[in-house]
Parts: sequence; C-alpha cells; structure tokens
Amino acid sequence: MKKVAFLILILLSAKAQAQNSKYPAPVNFTAEQDHQNMMDQLGIKALRPGPSGNEASPNHANYDETLANPYPNLPDVLTLKNGKKVTTAAMWWDQRRPEIAEDMEREVYGRIPKNVPKVTWTVKVTDKEFVGFTPVIAKQLIGHVDNSTYPLIDVNINMTLVVPANAKGPVPVLMMFGRSALPAPAQPDPESLEKINNAVKELLVKAHPELKAIFEKYPAYDPIPAQASGFNPFAPRPAGDPPTNQQLIAAGWGYVLIDPASIQADNGAGITKGIIGLVNKGQPRKPDDWGALRAWAWGAARALDYLETEPNVDAKHVGIEGVSRYGKAALVTLAFEPRFAMGLIGSSGEGGAKLNRRNWGEAVESLTGGEYYWMAGNFMKYGASDATFGSKNAGDIPVDAHELIAMCAPRLTFISYGVPAQGDAKWLDHQGSYMAAIAAGPVFKLLGAKDLGVSNDYQTEKMPAVNVGLLDGQLAWRQHDGGHTDAPNVKYFIQWADKFIRPSASH
Repeated sequence: MKKVAFLILILLSAKAQAQNSKYPAPVNFTAEQDHQNMMDQLGIKALRPGPSGNEASPNHANYDETLANPYPNLPDVLTLKNGKKVTTAAMWWDQRRPEIAEDMEREVYGRIPKNVPKVTWTVKVTDKEFVGFTPVIAKQLIGHVDNSTYPLIDVNINMTLVVPANAKGPVPVLMMFGRSALPAPAQPDPESLEKINNAVKELLVKAHPELKAIFEKYPAYDPIPAQASGFNPFAPRPAGDPPTNQQLIAAGWGYVLIDPASIQADNGAGITKGIIGLVNKGQPRKPDDWGALRAWAWGAARALDYLETEPNVDAKHVGIEGVSRYGKAALVTLAFEPRFAMGLIGSSGEGGAKLNRRNWGEAVESLTGGEYYWMAGNFMKYGASDATFGSKNAGDIPVDAHELIAMCAPRLTFISYGVPAQGDAKWLDHQGSYMAAIAAGPVFKLLGAKDLGVSNDYQTEKMPAVNVGLLDGQLAWRQHDGGHTDAPNVKYFIQWADKFIRPSASH
C-alpha cells in the first residue's frame, strides 16, 4: 500500500513538473540588468550621460536659448520619405501618417504585439455617492487579462467610472491616469451601523471572552466608528477652483480613473512582468517591443472598450488625460488610439510634447539611461556614444514630438503646462513643447481643423504670455500660473471641449 501511495506521489509530482515545464520561468532582472540586456542586444558599449538637474554640476542641463536648437530643422510633417509633398487628406491618411506611425513604433515607443490577450471587465462595486454637491453613480471595475497562455503572470486592470446620477442621456467622459478610487463611498445609516457594531462585539466576545469586561467598562465604544460625511450643503465653498472631478461632474461630464501600475509597473525591473511580461511569457523585451508608455496607452484603450458598452457614457466623446509621465502616456494614447476624441496633455516634457531635438533641460539621454523602460529598446540607440553602429544622437531620430501631436489630428488636443516658479520645472522645456504644437499645425489645417491660430514657423514663434490660452481651434495651448499639474487648466479644457462636442452646453 505504501508503495502504491509513493508511486502516486511521484506521478503527481512528475505531472506538476511537466505542467510547469510548459511555461518558461519569468526572468527576474534588476532594472540595471534589464538595461544592460537591451544594450547588449543593440550592440551598445556606452551611453552618453543625461544632463544633471543640478545647475552647479559640470554636466548641468542647458537653459541658454542660443544653444537650445542644435538640430533646428525638424522632419517635415507633410513630406513623404520619397520627397513628395502631402497635399490632400487622403495622402495624409494613406501614406504619410502610416510612415510616421511606423517610425514611432519601431524607434520610439515600441509595437503592441499582435497576440495581446483579451480583457474581461467585471463590475466589483456600484455605489450611489456625491461628488461635491452632485449625486453620482460610481463603479469600481477590474479588467482581467486572459493569462491562459502564461498563467505565471496575472494582470488585473483597476478602474473607477463615475457619472452624474441625474444625467438625461449619455455623457462625455474624461479618462485620467491615476489611482483608481471611489470618490465618497456611501456609509451605513446610524441604525444599520449600530447593528453591525453589536454583531461585531458579539463575535469578539465569543472568540475572546475577556473582552466582555472591556466592552462593559466602555459601553459607548464602537469597534467601527461612524464616518464623517464629506457632504455638507451648508458648508462654505473653499477658495479657488474645485477639484478636477467636481468640475467635470458639475459640467455634466463623467470621469474614469485608470491605474497605470495595474497595467505595467513604472520601473525597469517590472518589464518582464505586467502586460509586457505576460505577452513575452516573462522574458526580456526585443528592441522594438513596447515600453511602459505604450502599455499604459493599451490599457486605456481596453478601458474604452468597456465604456463602449456603458449606456450612461457617450463613447464617441471620451478623452484621455495625464500629467508628467502620464501626460506622455496620454499623448501616446491619443496619437495611436483613434477612438479617443480628445486629450488633455499635462506637463509631458521629453517623450511627450517636448521636441527630442531641443537641447533644453531633459534630454533624450535622460531617458536612454534613466526611464528607458518607458520607450522601445531601440530608443536607446539615440543616446549611444560607442556602439557597433557608431554613435547616434537626437538628430538621428527619424521622427519628433510634432509628428506625435500631428497623429492626433484633427481630434481635440490640448497641450497644458504650468510655470517653473510654481514647480513646473524648466526641465520640461515649455518653449520646445510649444514649438512642437506649432509644427503640428499644418496637419490639423490639412484635415479641415484649426490649429493654434498663429504662424507655423516653429523656429520663430514664441509662447504666449502665461494664462493666455490659444483655444480657438481643435489644437489648443495654455500655460497656467500653477505648478506641475493641469488642474488650473481643467475649467478651460471643459469649456473648450464643450464648444466642439456639445455646443449647447458650452459656457
């Protein structure tokens, strides 16, 4: 009998090992090891260091405008690679835009693999809440990515959807990269809370009889205290603009919070995990594989898939928003996913709206040596000082940020920045981002939309004054007088977007 049991154990163990052997073990690189692995794949022996943010450092970032344009001529957004000028919308859609998208995917942001598994959305919680003074319906959702081809990695996208409860029809929605959380979870009424506390005390005393004396000594004590309600219709309104979610709801919009970290980690060590790791079965990337920015954009597109099934959402008018690294991701999302109708691109800098060719603050080398995992592996070539292919720099990149913005045309694209004095650092290159928006303008005009309304000479145009918005066209710019946030521009974004998508609702 013992021999039979032993044989069964051996067979079960062999079966488990055989199942595990079907899947390669995930590679657990540190960020440094993953970075070196990509350098080895590309034949890079050395990278130029990125500029220092410390202005006392010998390698400090440049903030001298006379030195800021070492590669002054951008790739012409309306000239095909064969030299032919793009003169019609059909030529843009059929020829030039695909050329730009191919270069962007191969060299800058990476390709989304064809075999990315499906996402199944489940509503975890539906709650009636308040945002400011407006009743809302809030849902928390989980998007489970099918991992049947590689069960060793589990990816579940966290998302919250909030819409006004009293809307008369489907509402436009702004999807924002950030932590997924309900705005103000509803609490039990006092009578219900008393029942819960009585039941909790009873269970605690049953498990720990010594607690009975403590509860008797403190009869007014409740294990679960009442939560203070955040809603007080008589409270004075705080000074300044209300929070972004309150402004959206009050204007008759809905909003979504989607958690980028639940899609792909914001670090190099996580590149063999998350959605990128799941598709690669836990193995390192190839040079043209997608980076985190493209992965976050993919997750936003899967969230939009769900919104298209929601009767309370006007899925034809969903926008994407983000600030800083998530501003980069929002711009990438808008450029590559045509179903998004608009974008609020906050303080995005290098890898976002800032021209790569500009020598001002953050540089290409800041990403090739730092947050390399945001980008395709191939992007590292442009920071190489010594490699099998020689050396490359920002001037060798076949595309630039103006073409990423142009890929958003003719949809609503709002480029937002703050001011260095309030913390929106010079590092971000506000002028370089404005130049990129200027240079994208001809594509908006070719497609029948309006650009910023100034000349398209990106080499001479200067930014408008702070708090002066260029908001007449589908391409918009506004630098507010706040810091590293787009919150001061939200009210302008809503008014601007409503003008195009809901003229009767515009303020």
